Amino acid sequence: MGVELEPTNYYLQQVLAEKYQRATTLDQSFVDFDSVRYHLSTPVRKSHLLLSMDVPCWAELAAYGARSVLEREYGQRLVAEPDTEPGYSVSLEIDLDEPLDDAARTELIRNVSLLKRNALAAPFERAFDLQRDIEANPVDEGARDPRTEIMSVHYRPEEAIYLLPSSDRVTVIFSTIFKEETDRILGKVFLQEFVDARRRPSCQTAPQVLYSIREPPLELRHLSGLDTTERAGYVTFVLFPRHFTPQVAPATITQIQMFRDYIHYHLKCSKAYLHSRMRSRTTYFLKVLNRAKPEKPEDQVQQKTASGRSFVRT
Repeated sequence: MGVELEPTNYYLQQVLAEKYQRATTLDQSFVDFDSVRYHLSTPVRKSHLLLSMDVPCWAELAAYGARSVLEREYGQRLVAEPDTEPGYSVSLEIDLDEPLDDAARTELIRNVSLLKRNALAAPFERAFDLQRDIEANPVDEGARDPRTEIMSVHYRPEEAIYLLPSSDRVTVIFSTIFKEETDRILGKVFLQEFVDARRRPSCQTAPQVLYSIREPPLELRHLSGLDTTERAGYVTFVLFPRHFTPQVAPATITQIQMFRDYIHYHLKCSKAYLHSRMRSRTTYFLKVLNRAKPEKPEDQVQQKTASGRSFVRT
């Protein structure tokens, strides 16, 4: 459970590093987790890269300020919305001839490889800002506060992230779907471990985690279309202001974004480990069976008659 997954797109990071070493024509399409598509090309010249990304839930991200976050992170490299490559949500232009020192170039490559992470950060940053605003400017008791409305991001088919800011916390809820029986059993074990981990002395400052099967949390029960079958689970993270101060907010967003990928990773690793143990155990039992076979006495010799029939001569 101590493995840390990288938030960057490894393939994109490697290709950009290679192109800075030797600029060549390029036209490649590839897919990341969560059905996010990329297209990296050189439509004008070898040293002019165009990176486009398509996010299935872009409409929701845009409503929560994703474009403003990308403008802050990429500045003039972000292509204006009308000029975005057709079929994609957002595009970046990278000039390989731009004079940069080694440190600045490395930082640019890493920042570009975080394009998906930065786009998905928008609803989290908005929720954190709303929490601070609600705390600083509370409404009258009993009055409805539109700032506390649920923010939803349907980042996977049949799955979503729900964010609910309030006066003293931000609640983040993941809806999870495990279609296979094995995944449901292993997923329940992992998610229960998240719930129990806070009881350890070293995890007292960690966010509170709640997990339920079939039953959505109270915050979501008024929403329509929620899955309440055996395959559905809901994981709730309760983030307090100490978890999203300006110093730690970027790290918190990165870690909580990767929660679902983290679960997928450990499910696959667990099944691979179980299969390897089963194969090892089967090999062991076959060796035991082979050793149990009776051996022929040394004084017995098998011979054949002229007609081809066999007999043993002692």
